[in-house]
Amino acid sequence: MDAGLLVLRLLAGLLIAGHGVQKVSFHLGGKGLVGGTEEFRHDGFRGGRLTAVVAGGSQIGAGLFLAAGLLTPLAAMAAMGVMTVAGTVKWPKGMWVQNDGYEYPLVLVVISVALALTGPGRWSVDHALGLTPWPWWLVLAAIVIGPTSGLLTRAVLHRTSTAPEGAPRARAAD
Repeated sequence: MDAGLLVLRLLAGLLIAGHGVQKVSFHLGGKGLVGGTEEFRHDGFRGGRLTAVVAGGSQIGAGLFLAAGLLTPLAAMAAMGVMTVAGTVKWPKGMWVQNDGYEYPLVLVVISVALALTGPGRWSVDHALGLTPWPWWLVLAAIVIGPTSGLLTRAVLHRTSTAPEGAPRARAAD
């Protein structure tokens, strides 16, 4: 079981961290901070550069902590939050990834929930520090707060546009 949790943590955590690296740098196929900023603007988010830095940093931190099994419920909560935001962007395109749908963010959210529920396993920093098992109430709070924070982030930062489909949107103040 511990080997399986390690593989799951490493895969999901490093993929989430990789998403963050792409948002803020030219590594892993990223388009730098300017490209990350434009991606958020294109997706209708306010905040420009700050939004890209916070989102990218959150993904990097959550992913690396999840991969290491460090503060696992909190890392899972942060991963659920950022991937819930990603899912809301892709929601209008339907579920399946071949149509740029929300399938992939959903899988990462569910993996994060599963890791919060199971714990990171013996081969983790949490176990080495004697932090496991985590209290059930903290795990439950993380599972609720993670996606809720993602939905609130979407509600606060997403611009509404009355422009017709395909028309340029007005830029929000950064």
